[in-house]
Amino acid sequence: MKPSSLLIFLSILMITIDITKSQSLINSTCKTFSKNDPNINYNFCTTSLQSAPASQCATLQGLGTISIRLVRYNITDTRCHIKQLLKNKKWDPYIRQCLNDCFELYSDAIPSIKQAMKYYNSKRFDDANIQISSIMDASTTCEDGFKERKGVVSPLSKRNKDVFQLSAVALSVLRVIQTRRS
Repeated sequence: MKPSSLLIFLSILMITIDITKSQSLINSTCKTFSKNDPNINYNFCTTSLQSAPASQCATLQGLGTISIRLVRYNITDTRCHIKQLLKNKKWDPYIRQCLNDCFELYSDAIPSIKQAMKYYNSKRFDDANIQISSIMDASTTCEDGFKERKGVVSPLSKRNKDVFQLSAVALSVLRVIQTRRS
């Protein structure tokens, strides 16, 4: 084997080992989270974390950043989706009011997740936890609003569930990091 071929082979091998190591971290982390938290589905956790470009070489600290970013992207996209839904003038007044309430909840969640990231980066994990928990509450409050009237189906159920689960993943990462620091 030529030296240049050997170098290329070793480079590919190292990249493969790094990817395997990070996927192993994601898999083991999500396995633990899904075992310890009924709000976290293993497949959802692994698929979500692996979807982020930086996840292939992330440490646990990096997974924390990724999980908070995923929450941010999801709430921003959900808010945009609600805005689009509200353009439809055919909604029943009750559903329209629920959508407006959800729009407000998700609008308030955007500065909360930004603040959570600032707290996370400055290692103020308890403060980050409070911000992320408020986002979980917002997704639940949004979903519950639709359930107050019998027969009404939320057009946001999947999105609310995703925000809730992504927040649960972020909180679990925070918990593990805090435990290791203690």
